[in-house]
Amino acid sequence: MCHVYGPVTNPLTSFPCMRITMLRVVWFLSVILPAGLFGQAASPAFEVASIRPAAATETTGRPITLGMRVDGAQISGRLALKDFIGIAYLVKPYQISGPDWLGSVRFDIAATMPPGGAAGKVPEMLQSLLQDRFELKIRREKKDFPVYVLEIAKGGLKIHETPETEADKMEPNAPFAVTGTGSAQGIAVDLGRGSSYTFGNNRFEAKKLHMADVAATLERFLDRPVVDQTGLSARYDFGLDVTEEDFRVMLVRGAVNSGVMLPPQALRVLDAGAPASLFDSVEKLGLKLDTGKAPLDVIVIDSVRKTPTDN
Repeated sequence: MCHVYGPVTNPLTSFPCMRITMLRVVWFLSVILPAGLFGQAASPAFEVASIRPAAATETTGRPITLGMRVDGAQISGRLALKDFIGIAYLVKPYQISGPDWLGSVRFDIAATMPPGGAAGKVPEMLQSLLQDRFELKIRREKKDFPVYVLEIAKGGLKIHETPETEADKMEPNAPFAVTGTGSAQGIAVDLGRGSSYTFGNNRFEAKKLHMADVAATLERFLDRPVVDQTGLSARYDFGLDVTEEDFRVMLVRGAVNSGVMLPPQALRVLDAGAPASLFDSVEKLGLKLDTGKAPLDVIVIDSVRKTPTDN
């Protein structure tokens, strides 16, 4: 079976006067790769690994395939170095503090796992690879971030649990695929095991999402992280309607949160502020998004090479 980390295809999509990348792999990490999935064994490493700059094989104006695939013992991926660091240390882009170029310089990585290697060890193997080839040195800190807190509203939850299926009973380490497509009209993401969401036609539609998934997904379209404090563990189906203006703001915010550099004329839509219609729709579900602060883990890059050592 094939285990895919993040979207396999990441098309460049059109807004007026710009082309932007709408989907990035790291935003799915908190959904599909919970930290508890990985053991504490010391420093597993790939048996063989090759790293090459991706720029030489990319053509400006054409769709770019970004993502990371684990297929049997073979690993392949094309991502910005910041994204590889995010996968390795199970954090999101805003939790990585380092040089600006980390989010724009992409690399092709191809590797072979050692005999008996498991897909669940890929993040730890990536840590070893990045430390060896990029001489990556990091430290961990806690930092207070302005956040939105997702909570149950005073009137109680107004949506019902989605019935469990056989797919929900799969082993946590069982392979599954995550795929996504994006355009100026919206985004569709399949998180595997029946979980998915779409954001298009001024509506966010969720199927079989945990509230932790909901928080991790909504923050892609907002100006700050979302922290789940609902205490809910079930999966839910629901829809959130937004105005056309807020839909456009959220799409542009999604691009910015993915590390995409946009022209000033595109960024002006963000002056509209937080999407009020989204907050109103959340309240109709018996939930609420309140502003607050929370300490989150941060990976601080002390040193890193811009060019990896030779293969």
